[in-house]
Amino acid sequence: MTAVREPTSGEKVPSGQIAAVTIDLDDTLFDQRLWLDGAWQAVGTAGAVFGLDPEALISRLRVIAAEGSDRGRIIDRALLDLGVPQWELPAVVPGLVAAFRSHAPASLPCYPGVGEALEAVRRWVPVGLITDGDPHVQRAKLRALGLRDAFDVIVFSDELGRRHRKPSPEPFLRALRELGVEPAHAVHIGDRPAKDVAGARGVGMRAIRVRTGEYRDHPDDPQAAPWRVFDRATEALHWLAVQLAATRPSRLLAD
Repeated sequence: MTAVREPTSGEKVPSGQIAAVTIDLDDTLFDQRLWLDGAWQAVGTAGAVFGLDPEALISRLRVIAAEGSDRGRIIDRALLDLGVPQWELPAVVPGLVAAFRSHAPASLPCYPGVGEALEAVRRWVPVGLITDGDPHVQRAKLRALGLRDAFDVIVFSDELGRRHRKPSPEPFLRALRELGVEPAHAVHIGDRPAKDVAGARGVGMRAIRVRTGEYRDHPDDPQAAPWRVFDRATEALHWLAVQLAATRPSRLLAD
């Protein structure tokens, strides 16, 4: 098994074997908390219609979300914590979920340098996005981030069925099929060991982990160690671009 380490200065990878790169969205290319903060504000405003204290609801949503997104049902749990009876949830939750889904900020900042780093890699190989979550919400994020045209292929795993969220092999295989690349010739970049790294490695891709977002301090899975680890996606992308530039013809020149 390849040891997890930073690349050494001047190290070259067999970049001729890398024919495509895929990447995660939330907490890899931008700070997911920025979008969530606005979404919770929208839910709090909607909660006032049901007689809920907006500020109390927003505060509780933030606390529960900070405990970890994998547990799910954040709105339900916040309402219960605020004393809303279980039997009232069916009348309240759908409206609040709708407010959450309809949150569509005009703009969101990517992590610094993300756009330029993506372009640097796309000069040499196609780049795909693989993202979990409600497709309507994920598309709104891409619009706000200005990244709708930053990828050659976009795969919303939920369009394949929620059971096919990462680490399911399906979204990775769909992206690879659309890119026309074999798994062994592709690299995936993401922040979550149990989803991005494990999922990519499970289909035979190389995986680069970035230490940003909610899972930055989570340990690596010893059974699915990443190929490389970087602090930020921009560093990983620029490193790949340098390696690719050493051996591959530019896609722009080829066109």
